[in-house]
Amino acid sequence: MDNLGWGLQITALGMGLVFGLLALLWGLLTLVQRWDRPAVAASRVEAAPAAEEGMDPALVAAIVTAALAHRAHRRREAAPAMRSHWPGSQLYASRWVAAGRARQNQSWQRRGRG
Repeated sequence: MDNLGWGLQITALGMGLVFGLLALLWGLLTLVQRWDRPAVAASRVEAAPAAEEGMDPALVAAIVTAALAHRAHRRREAAPAMRSHWPGSQLYASRWVAAGRARQNQSWQRRGRG
């Protein structure tokens, strides 16, 4: 019976420590989020008067369109940089890969009775 009591104590201590640290991290992240929120609101307030003072709405629209087009173009360029192998370089990498590709490329047909 002593072993059972000792095991329950260790279990309670371990679980208490894990959940206590999770609660501490949760509180820390909440605190950081609260500190970060005013900085975001201040940057938005500073950017708004610049657009109202003298920028033409068509110019603002052109800048936004150019920025979005640039971001979309950069995302397409980043895809090859993230790959570890060039497409098609491992066509014959192993029998397992070849068998899997063969299964994927076969069209599924229902087996008939007969």
